[in-house]
Amino acid sequence: MSLMQIPAAPGSSRGGPQIRVTPMINYISALLFVLMLIAGALIAAAIFSAYPLIAGLFAVFWIFLDIVVCSSIRLAAQWEKAVVFRLGKYHTMKGPGLFMVVPLIDQIWIVDTRVLAVNIPKQQVITRDNVPVTIDGVLFFRVQNAADALIMVQDFRYAISQYAQTSLRDVIGQMTLDQLLTEREQIAHAIEQHVEKDTKGWGLDITGLRIQDIDMPEDLKKMMSRQASAEREKRATITKAEGDREAAVNLAQAAHTMAESPGAMQLRTLQTIDGLGPTASNTVVLALPVEMFEALNSFRDFVRTQNSEGPPLSPRA
Repeated sequence: MSLMQIPAAPGSSRGGPQIRVTPMINYISALLFVLMLIAGALIAAAIFSAYPLIAGLFAVFWIFLDIVVCSSIRLAAQWEKAVVFRLGKYHTMKGPGLFMVVPLIDQIWIVDTRVLAVNIPKQQVITRDNVPVTIDGVLFFRVQNAADALIMVQDFRYAISQYAQTSLRDVIGQMTLDQLLTEREQIAHAIEQHVEKDTKGWGLDITGLRIQDIDMPEDLKKMMSRQASAEREKRATITKAEGDREAAVNLAQAAHTMAESPGAMQLRTLQTIDGLGPTASNTVVLALPVEMFEALNSFRDFVRTQNSEGPPLSPRA
């Protein structure tokens, strides 16, 4: 027998049978039904030759007993909880695995206790700084108490979806656009707490909420793009200025080092010539040899020394 689905509330979208009525016959009860039917048929055939009337009555009684016994055996999967209502009133919870019920008196509802995902459709929200945004998300929850989930609310999946939508609009309406773009985790946690507070007592456990997409007007996106481009240009200009400053400091230190070393300038000149490459297209012409520069520097040092000593003193008469 196929599973009987509960009619969903308007607007709800189910990804699977979260609540279902257990079938009267499962594979274990069906196997037991066949075995008992075979055993009853053999017993009825054995007594039919001597007592035909008793054999017929026995067959009817055995079939009725077989149906009652087999319909009292129910089966729930590992992730399911069976809520038992006896004569319309809540009686107990059973499962997972095999369990017994009273036929024709007990009504069984199976609830899926795995983590379920509810899609929050796109919501048009105006932030605190009057910016219209469109936002959607996903809410994750699971049934913690199956009896409360069935008794306290008609369709908990549809109801929690509506609460998530209203909570998302309430929380986003109190945030600015900058907070919405930079504090997504905190906003999702605030919406999760808001939903959990509203659905307290439903037997549900909110495991998480994630914001998927934030859509803004196109003109606002262009302004934000220009702002980001200006920020990047500002950082590039500052970085280039800092590089020029460090280069100037290093060049000053290099010039001071070359001034203190007599042969440093000549070595730097030779290094520059070597860096031009050995290709034939590069031609280096030196107007004066390096030795001439050395001689001029030596003559300049000699003149400075003579000037610092002053004119020679004349002898006394």
